[in-house]
Amino acid sequence: MPQFSRKTSTSPLRGSEASKTDSSRWKHKTSIISFKMSSPVFSYESLVHAVSGAVGSVTAMTVFFPLDTARLRLQVDENRKAKSTPAILAEIVREEGLLSPYRGWFPVICSLCCSNFVYFYFFHSLKASWLKGKQSAPSTDLIVGIAAGVVNVLVTTPLWVVNTRLKLQGSKFRNADIRPTNYSGILDAFVQIIRDEGVGALWNGTFPSLLLVLNPAIQFMIYEGLKRQLRRGVPRELSSVEVFIIGAVAKAVATTVTYPLQTIQSILRFGQFNDSADRSKLLSSLRTIKYLLVNRVRKYGMLGLFKGLEAKLLQTVLTAALMFLLYEKIASCTFRVMGLSNHYKKR
Repeated sequence: MPQFSRKTSTSPLRGSEASKTDSSRWKHKTSIISFKMSSPVFSYESLVHAVSGAVGSVTAMTVFFPLDTARLRLQVDENRKAKSTPAILAEIVREEGLLSPYRGWFPVICSLCCSNFVYFYFFHSLKASWLKGKQSAPSTDLIVGIAAGVVNVLVTTPLWVVNTRLKLQGSKFRNADIRPTNYSGILDAFVQIIRDEGVGALWNGTFPSLLLVLNPAIQFMIYEGLKRQLRRGVPRELSSVEVFIIGAVAKAVATTVTYPLQTIQSILRFGQFNDSADRSKLLSSLRTIKYLLVNRVRKYGMLGLFKGLEAKLLQTVLTAALMFLLYEKIASCTFRVMGLSNHYKKR
């Protein structure tokens, strides 16, 4: 009997110890899983920002797409006289048809969706990894924006090269030196470019694009800075008007500062400029950029570097303002559904 009582007295203890061990193991596993899910680089929060940014940008670009068509024509067709945006669009419609301002819409939207998804994802994930809950600063926003921009350029440049060519295909140019192209779609454009010009042609304009990572970096630095100023340390959701205005201001400043390089980028992506055959790709890119900038100044003066700026500002400022508005609203609704509305107001 004493032996039996000892066994019964110890077995519940062992059972409780086993349950504690199982419980601790389970907690350890769940903590590992939750750590992985809440990791700044691979998190639902970064994914929400990326999807919200992509959807917002696609919607905004669709609304203002004709303005981008006018801007691109002025940049690559040197013999087209710089007129007001409505006059350019009227010319295009008269010469090429009613739907011509929306030519190349699908490849542009595909490229824009991928590009903004990558940029928003890396911007917010890198920022979260860096800050770890601390308050951000303009310098942090600028550095993180540049890093996200570099990743974005290296990943999505081939898509932008293809969409630039598809958008300009079938256009009636004033410049007789521009060679016509015949692509049946996105995949056919990829195949023809690789076959005729080599794989490297898909990254035409990469160097000026890397320099142009300053554009979204400056844009996000100003946007995030103005957002912090409006909140004045009080966690709150900004109104639609506030988001629209600061989004427009941020994009206007960034576009004006970097516009000459954007013109060079468009010319190189169009693939109508034969660059030098230097062994060093970097030196070749620098010489090409210098030649195109100097040549444009000689032909049209300093204002030639800003040809099409009015159309670009009208398009890009309105598009960016609407994009930020939609992005903030989509992200806000999503975080609210996820029960993270307080987290969203503090970001």
